[in-house]
Amino acid sequence: MDARFINPFLEATINVLKTMAFVEPRPGKAYLKKDNLAGGDVSGIIGFTGVASGSMALSFSSECILKIVSNMLGEEIKEINGDIKDAVGEITNMVSGAARRTLESLGLSISAAIPTVVAGKGHSISHIMTGPSIIIPFETDHGPFVVDVCIGDIK
Repeated sequence: MDARFINPFLEATINVLKTMAFVEPRPGKAYLKKDNLAGGDVSGIIGFTGVASGSMALSFSSECILKIVSNMLGEEIKEINGDIKDAVGEITNMVSGAARRTLESLGLSISAAIPTVVAGKGHSISHIMTGPSIIIPFETDHGPFVVDVCIGDIK
């Protein structure tokens, strides 16, 4: 997978969470995903088409997403509910949009679908493409989350 596709998602994730939720995500070392298990308890997944096809998922631990959404809404939320799921979809959309703008500036035009949100311990994420996906793990002061990107060859 081309690194030009990964870095925009990493940068977009950091910028969106800093700006919208006042959370400082710290990226870890990226690695190749070997299974379909989600890295967290709540995941937003969005598909892409254009010069490359694929999908991206953001998968948050419960503690992490509760703090992120509490910060975004200005009130403490203590359980995974509809507001949390809606916020995960919106965060996924914002990260996707920011990453796609960066890719567009590189001459790589990509369109995105509407995000889907899946919640529950031990859920899985199946990408559109059958190839490998890259996991970028992140830590926050409130728990971990991952960005899971799977994009095919550039057309």
